[in-house]
Amino acid sequence: MLPFSSDTFNLASKMTFARIYNACKVYLSFWIEKITKKGNIKGLPISLTIEPTTACNLGCPECPSGLKKFSRPEGNLKKPLYESIINQVEKHVFYLNFYFQGEPFINPNFLDMVAYANSKKIYTATSTNAHFLTDEVAKKTIQSGLDRLIISIDGITQEVYENYRVHGKLDKVLAGTKNILKWKKELQSNTPYVIFQFLVVKPNEHQIEDAKKLAQELGVDEIRFKTAQVYAYENGNPLLPTIEKYSRYKKQANGKYALKNKLLNECWRMWSSCVITWDGKVVPCCFDKDATHQLGDLSTSNFNQLWKSEAYQKFRKNILINRQSIDICKNCTEGTKVFEG
Repeated sequence: MLPFSSDTFNLASKMTFARIYNACKVYLSFWIEKITKKGNIKGLPISLTIEPTTACNLGCPECPSGLKKFSRPEGNLKKPLYESIINQVEKHVFYLNFYFQGEPFINPNFLDMVAYANSKKIYTATSTNAHFLTDEVAKKTIQSGLDRLIISIDGITQEVYENYRVHGKLDKVLAGTKNILKWKKELQSNTPYVIFQFLVVKPNEHQIEDAKKLAQELGVDEIRFKTAQVYAYENGNPLLPTIEKYSRYKKQANGKYALKNKLLNECWRMWSSCVITWDGKVVPCCFDKDATHQLGDLSTSNFNQLWKSEAYQKFRKNILINRQSIDICKNCTEGTKVFEG
């Protein structure tokens, strides 16, 4: 990918003076608090992750949604709550990610939500397993104004693909991808920017080069190779790749596995973004999959007040002082550096 792609320019086009000014305040606030350790914040988030649904048609082995292992309720985001949130954040948020848990296209109102954010000139992105991208849905996806579409493709043969994407059908993924690309051309649209995302695990690592060729043949805009988060890794895991650059974990001298990187007492996400569940709960980030660290409820609270609340300030302060004590941070690569020791 070129350093400045059409996607980069598209994202830049969403910036307004108010959004740029807010982003500068957030960035400056983050660096000041790294020194003071108070957890205060100036400005409002520049990006949001909103969960359209917790439902999913697959059963991926490291996904609480696919495995039905949530302690929180399953459901779909409703349009009134969603539009209320967007109306509160539109002046400062310029990037909106429609994905937390679940398959976004299962929510019947998903593309209407994308169109609403697009009408507010907010950059929109989502991640999908592509099983619902029929010809009709693909056309509506282009028409919604979606800016970025990440398609999970974790294998180029059915046998390898279904090893991680349990219950998934590779032919549906490829058909859905072709539908999107066809309607982009038919409607002469530059969006969405289509990314193949290949989650590298041991069963599929031998197909990395073939995946690159497939992406080129189909004509997607980019392919990305992502390291996999696994929950039980200390004693090893069948999913851990043998190619070290694609693994988040490394075997230690004692035979146990640990994150390759050293966890720092900082996290840019706590100043720049947050995650909102389908029923309006605000959680710190996407690692809090079961919403155990709820910092507020947007079905009853104002976003600006919640963002600067005492509970949020306390959580940010704890990040700066003792991040290792926070359970959801222990398996995270955000705010880390390569361990040299």
